[in-house]
Amino acid sequence: MNTPATVSTSEFDLRDAPPRSFIDAMRSRFQTERETNELLVRKLERRAGPAYTRIGLDDLSKCLQGLLSQRIEGPFEVTDRTWFTGGVSKIQMGFTLSWNDPKRGPTRDRLVVRMDPSESLNATSREREFELIELFDGIVPVPKVYWLDGNATWFPEPALIYAFAPGVTKPRQTDSGKVSGLGTVFGARLRTLLAPQFMKHLAAIHTLDVSGRRFKTMDVPAAGSTQGARWQLDRALRVWEEDRGEDYPMMEVASNWLQRNLPALDHVSVVHGDFRSGNFLFDEASGHIHAWLDWERGHLGDRHRDLAWLTQAAMGHYEDGTYYVCGLVPLEQFFDLYEQTSGLKVDHERLDYYRILNGFQILVSTIATNYRVARLGKSHQDILLARVRGLAPSVALDLARMLKERL
Repeated sequence: MNTPATVSTSEFDLRDAPPRSFIDAMRSRFQTERETNELLVRKLERRAGPAYTRIGLDDLSKCLQGLLSQRIEGPFEVTDRTWFTGGVSKIQMGFTLSWNDPKRGPTRDRLVVRMDPSESLNATSREREFELIELFDGIVPVPKVYWLDGNATWFPEPALIYAFAPGVTKPRQTDSGKVSGLGTVFGARLRTLLAPQFMKHLAAIHTLDVSGRRFKTMDVPAAGSTQGARWQLDRALRVWEEDRGEDYPMMEVASNWLQRNLPALDHVSVVHGDFRSGNFLFDEASGHIHAWLDWERGHLGDRHRDLAWLTQAAMGHYEDGTYYVCGLVPLEQFFDLYEQTSGLKVDHERLDYYRILNGFQILVSTIATNYRVARLGKSHQDILLARVRGLAPSVALDLARMLKERL
């Protein structure tokens, strides 16, 4: 059993520049997907490198020019460059590309470069994000993906380029949803328009038939086994051990419970990983959802991981005594609507398991990774990361309550 060990302050400091023996121990101790292992090894191998240095528009544009010159035949022009805000952990630049598309001829496209900082709050794959967005093209609204620099050949860090999607993540008149869209208040009119799309898209993701498909970046867990749950749990346990700077006894309690109660998988689904308000763009006038974003945490596994994630208290809000899931669907109706829309059953025992795993994962991110990234100056979002750290006490209290009910 991978129980977190009590370690000394000097051993915590070792994680600032982990030696090969530490990296190899983490790799052999925890079971993860193959690509996850590669990402986490790369993270530790590069940790002792320099802190994040702000890259300017001109320098990022030179990187872009290098990639495009290898991917586009004939002349092209990049104009209208601008930084995009939003999100917690990625660097994004918008630009207009004038070029000769082999399928459409001469055209102008508004595109976005999405790149990692030196070390992210979440070690995720641009290649997997690219693969998942491409997979769901025509199934749910997603931006068209164009090019990928998965190995940071042209850019300082892995990057992808996709189409700019119009729309907003929240009503312009609301002051809710200030932190990455959490707790957005949409109001009655937009709820009526957005909620059916929200449920339809969630169902489409979870019911996509992945049997017989070959994936470059995702391993397929065996239905009827606990393999998928083990991969996700061991990822969280591994990141906790790699990033933390303190002992936290409740994490040991949670770890032991999660390992003793791994649920079997009944149906292999694509799991978006961060399906919620704040991660879709919509037209405020019509209420039409234009694009689902932030597929970086996607994987193949148990749909209950998404269901537990998006029904967390922090994702929605109360209005006149009713709690609205992600600000859109009354909680007392949500699971019935999901079953009706998807044709898949909701197992509340498995739902509870993933609620506890999600709570554990959030504490890993806010207490451990957040601390390490900020300590080493690896991100461009230090102020926002400090604010995200403030989520930890309420998440810890909720996790303690859930564990107490089951121990």
